[in-house]
Amino acid sequence: MRMESSEEDDDFPAIESVTPQHKIDTIYQSNTEKGIRKICFELLDLKDAVENLCGNMRTKYSAFLRLCEEVVETEHELNDLRKHISAHGILLQDLMTGVARELEEWTHVNDDIQEVEYRPQVLELDNTFSTEEVDQRMVFLENIDVLLAEHKMDEVIEAIDAEERSHPELKISADTSTNEPSFYRTALLERKLILENQLVDTIEQPSIGIGELKKALSGLLKLGKVPLAHQLLLKAYGSRLQKSIEAFLPLCPCYPETYSTSLSNLVFSSILLTTKESANLFGDNPVYSNKIVQWAEWEIESFVRLVKEHAPSSDSATALRAASVCIQASLNHCSALELQGLKLSKLLLVLLQPYIEEVLELNFRRARKQILDFSGSDESMPLSPRFASPLTTFATSSDSSLVESGIRFIFIIKDIVEQLTHLVILHFGGNILTRISQLFDKYIDVLIKAIPSTSEDENLTDLTDVPFRAETDSQQLALLGTAFTIAEELLPMVVSKIRNILSESKEAGIGPVENVMPSANNTLESKDWRRQLQHSLDKLKDHFCRQYVVSFIYSRDDKTRLDAQTYLQEKEEGLFWDSDPLPSLPFQALFGKLQQFGIVAGDVLLGRDKLQKGLLARLTETLVLWLADEQEFWGDLEDDSTPLRPLGLQQLILDMHFTVEIARFAGYPSRNLHQVASSIMARAFRAFSARGVDPQSALPEDEWFVETAKGAINRLLQGASGSDTSEIDEDHIISDPDASPSSLSSMDGSGSESFASAEMGDLESPVFSDTES
Repeated sequence: MRMESSEEDDDFPAIESVTPQHKIDTIYQSNTEKGIRKICFELLDLKDAVENLCGNMRTKYSAFLRLCEEVVETEHELNDLRKHISAHGILLQDLMTGVARELEEWTHVNDDIQEVEYRPQVLELDNTFSTEEVDQRMVFLENIDVLLAEHKMDEVIEAIDAEERSHPELKISADTSTNEPSFYRTALLERKLILENQLVDTIEQPSIGIGELKKALSGLLKLGKVPLAHQLLLKAYGSRLQKSIEAFLPLCPCYPETYSTSLSNLVFSSILLTTKESANLFGDNPVYSNKIVQWAEWEIESFVRLVKEHAPSSDSATALRAASVCIQASLNHCSALELQGLKLSKLLLVLLQPYIEEVLELNFRRARKQILDFSGSDESMPLSPRFASPLTTFATSSDSSLVESGIRFIFIIKDIVEQLTHLVILHFGGNILTRISQLFDKYIDVLIKAIPSTSEDENLTDLTDVPFRAETDSQQLALLGTAFTIAEELLPMVVSKIRNILSESKEAGIGPVENVMPSANNTLESKDWRRQLQHSLDKLKDHFCRQYVVSFIYSRDDKTRLDAQTYLQEKEEGLFWDSDPLPSLPFQALFGKLQQFGIVAGDVLLGRDKLQKGLLARLTETLVLWLADEQEFWGDLEDDSTPLRPLGLQQLILDMHFTVEIARFAGYPSRNLHQVASSIMARAFRAFSARGVDPQSALPEDEWFVETAKGAINRLLQGASGSDTSEIDEDHIISDPDASPSSLSSMDGSGSESFASAEMGDLESPVFSDTES
């Protein structure tokens, strides 16, 4: 057992000392008590400090109260001093007045009269300046002085007003001469002048509020300073407006499109507020109403200058938008001002019109440069399918540059129109439509350059300016179709906003005439604008037809296919006895050329029947007009040395009838063609009659020529090969191949009539201007 115990002691060595639990409790308890005592001592110290602080505060507060009492006593003493000073002043003034009067009385020659006059004056003086009344007035003046010193202007105004109501004689102006000057009235006027200066200083303070401004102005009105009050009213509101504008101007570059609207809101809202306040304070006095108008006009002139000075570059779309919203906002404000009796719309438009026209001019110059400068950057101009689809149909028949030019034109015009506001269109819509038509005319000039010219000089002119060339019939037709689509379909859609506003204003009887005298192009009618577009389009058509006909008539070696020899050469047998007479070879070639052109036009100008028939009619007319004006042709025919034969006259008359029947057969009869052909035949009649040939005896009846021409058309159609490609128009082709030539006369109901007596009024013919003829 001892051995085991020793082994355990080796494993667990004995602990030398162990602290009892009660000793541990005693140690920690003593430490806690020490901490509590320490905190208690600190709290007692803090209590003493607080009590000392409170005692100091009470002492200082008592001293402060004593100081306040002393200040109040000092103020009372100062008021007493002011009263004594005022009393001594009144006494001195009365003394001086009495001494002066006494000296004057001693200078009188008549002692009796002097004594009689002196006694009533002394009595009156004694009555006026009795001791009681002097005391009352002295107290009143002292109170006024105190109120003025404290800047209690409202109380001063009420006190003076009440005093003047009690003593009406005090209302006499200081400039009015009186036999008995009153020191009291003079003193009161001096204090009123001090009050007036205080009111003026208050009004002229930069930080004065609207309420304080109204109160001060009302005070001046009660003092009778009406003109001064109105002048200060305009000055105060003008100063407030100027500060608002100066604070806004640095922000103008951040809002280039809407800065003008913000300026307009600042200026016109200030004018409206000033007008209302003037009406409330001064009523409907014409004098002050005119001053308001003059002030408003000056502010509007300043506003227009600011708009111009801080506007973006005038040739940018941003400038056009800024000018548009400026007009819109400003005229809306003018409408609100008209309810207050201010009519400023005319002045505003007169001032802004040069700026608007400058912006429009430079924007359209920029547009013209973008449309005509094909060397510029290929900037994407996205158009909605509504506008782009009609033009892309010509992409397969022409150069892509042509379609791109048309899309660019519409995109630029559309972008300009979208910047315009309602009132800008109302006042400047006619001007804008005119500029658009002029821009379209420039675009037409570019398209004209793309068509090859037969003249070498014309052909070498500005070829480098046009990136596309229309060499073939399909390319030229695509070019014509592009111009036609823009003029007839796309441009009317783009400017429909302008046209609708102008037509609505015309129907409602409102417009620019109410506010400003319009220029001549501001009143452009919609039909006149369409006529301008049509004139530009006709210029392109005429050029195309002229080049087309000239290339048809003249060969490459400048020899003409149609000359007088066609009708002067001898024939083996006459037309009258020929079983199947035909027109001359040039006119047969013309028929085939028109057929071929009609087929190509049907493919390129699909769905544009009006343009197709118009071009065919114009081509036919151009050929006949060339023949009517060809001096070499008529010189040979009218030469006395040239033998004439009746067969030549018959051939010429048949060719003319054939030409007219081609147009009538294909569905594009033309009154101009009928008239020119008639004039050619009449001139030929005169030429043959002058040579002794009687046209009446040498020629068959008119019906014979009409039927022969129709029969020739039918034979040429059948002889071309029975294919459908020889047909001119499916609606006008004879459906029965065995039909006789006379059946052609039933197509338009006029086949049985003679050429000279045909009722062209029943035919659907294009309308041409005099310049085309």
